[in-house]
Amino acid sequence: MNVRRRHISGIAVTGAAALGLGTLSACSSDSAAAGNTDKFDVVASFYPMAFLAEQIGGDHVSVTSLAQPGQEPHDLEVSAKQRAQLEETDAALFLKGLQPSVDEAVAQSGAKTKIDAATLTSLEEHGAEVGGHADEHGHEDEHAEDEHGHDHGEEGGKDPHIWLDPVKYAEVAEGVGKAFEKADPDHAADYKKNTEALVKRLGDLNAKFETGLKDTKTKVFITTHSAFGYLAERYGLTEEAISGLSPESEPSAARVKELERMAKADGVSTVFYETLVSDKTAKTVARDAKLKTDVLDPIEGITDKSRGDDYFQVMEANLKALQTALGTTK
Repeated sequence: MNVRRRHISGIAVTGAAALGLGTLSACSSDSAAAGNTDKFDVVASFYPMAFLAEQIGGDHVSVTSLAQPGQEPHDLEVSAKQRAQLEETDAALFLKGLQPSVDEAVAQSGAKTKIDAATLTSLEEHGAEVGGHADEHGHEDEHAEDEHGHDHGEEGGKDPHIWLDPVKYAEVAEGVGKAFEKADPDHAADYKKNTEALVKRLGDLNAKFETGLKDTKTKVFITTHSAFGYLAERYGLTEEAISGLSPESEPSAARVKELERMAKADGVSTVFYETLVSDKTAKTVARDAKLKTDVLDPIEGITDKSRGDDYFQVMEANLKALQTALGTTK
């Protein structure tokens, strides 16, 4: 935004939710677009943050994502070019604790407004136990790291995967909307309206999950990525993650046997994997435990392999996958 750039540093707003109207049509995949446009420029750390910015900002924003489609965001290293963009942008929107390189770059940057999504809702510790808690059979995992080798305990064991819970994502959206209103007051009314629309859609999505997962034959699901702790907790499920393993590594024989016993005891039918990393681990466990495999997408990026074009479509695909795996037709 060339006209009347406002210097507002480190905004920390708390609040409750917002939902959007479409895909990231205005979200630039060309990182050169960040900064000095005639719109309110936002550099977002990865897809879920970029989606919020686009939905709330509408036609008034130019959004650039540091993590490109198909790139695993946990492993992003911020380039010198991207650091320069952070110096020029009107706002930096990120989620502290997910991408260490981004956290450092934003902290060192002169971005006019810095919005940390982790301050906009409550984060919980989902590191020391699988999926954020032991299940009803007392199953726990000694590993605190996910398959990327990242210890989500950098922030005291706080799990950053808040966007997979529509309620928490809505809280973040509301906070982002308020930050946009403060940083760009000329368009505050539109930001407020867009935020309210987004929050409503997220509320509707939450209702679909509540209804769709209310009556299931089992409440336990297996994933390769321990990203679904908030979703599991929200809807009374238990995530058993094959954590502490890289996507390319083979699970130990002991862990496979443990998962096999748990699967039989809890009626688990499926091992879930994700689209941005290898399915090797999931298929190994599924083969040895005689289970099926399917995709449960953590929505860290949208590609042509995604089961949908935006956050809402992929979340609904996740709901259908869970319903099938858990044993419900609702």
